[in-house]
Amino acid sequence: MTNTNNLSTYQPVDRLDHKIAVIVGGAGAIGAETARLLASKGAQIAIVHRKNEPERTNAVLKSLSGSGHKAYTASVTDSASLKQVAEQIKSEMGNANILINAAGFTEAVPLNDLEGLTDELIDSIFQVNWRGVFATIRAFAPQMKEAKDAVVVNISSIAATTGTGSNLAYAASKAATDLMTKSLAKALSPDMRVVGISPGVVNTGFVPGRSESFNQKAASATPLRRVGEAEDVAQAILALTTSLAFATGTTLVVDGGRHLGA
Repeated sequence: MTNTNNLSTYQPVDRLDHKIAVIVGGAGAIGAETARLLASKGAQIAIVHRKNEPERTNAVLKSLSGSGHKAYTASVTDSASLKQVAEQIKSEMGNANILINAAGFTEAVPLNDLEGLTDELIDSIFQVNWRGVFATIRAFAPQMKEAKDAVVVNISSIAATTGTGSNLAYAASKAATDLMTKSLAKALSPDMRVVGISPGVVNTGFVPGRSESFNQKAASATPLRRVGEAEDVAQAILALTTSLAFATGTTLVVDGGRHLGA
């Protein structure tokens, strides 16, 4: 017999009116594009950026449709600042319904350059890309459990499954993030959903030193013959927060088929 007690929750929606969307890394290319897209659907946006850069964050805020959007400063490597900003957002805007973990860090190190992947770089990558995501979810989970139909979206990478990418530690940190998405989807259910997005090469300048020639080469090895744009990732995030409302514990690959290999 079908249980109808929860049929009013986790249903597809067309808009995000009256939803509070927190975007950590919201001043970056993917974060800013996601902010603009979610705001166009009615969401109220809280941008969280690691540095106090009012010109950068104000530029993003000014590009958003609607009103009531705010910018906050917190570092994902500082759990105390994350908890503080979570309390600020709850007090000033209300309980977060949507949490986008778009902050990340990497450097280009060839896979065969074992000495180039230093202990310090490994630690920094995991500190930001894994511990930072976990700490952010930990800080916002209490208020998201109070919100209706809450969802966390973690930005991963196809490097998590292909084993290639900017460097081995980055790939490993994203594999760990995918596992976190699965684990927390179970641990935090039924109060909230936890999902992920796995892009391939995205034309954002995220990896220092990558040139246009790199993107052209990557595009030629991608079945859909182009690299991704920030908007591609933002559209996938929108789908997971609106139409794909019954998805949890899964990571959606949005890479033009690049993970399939040349």
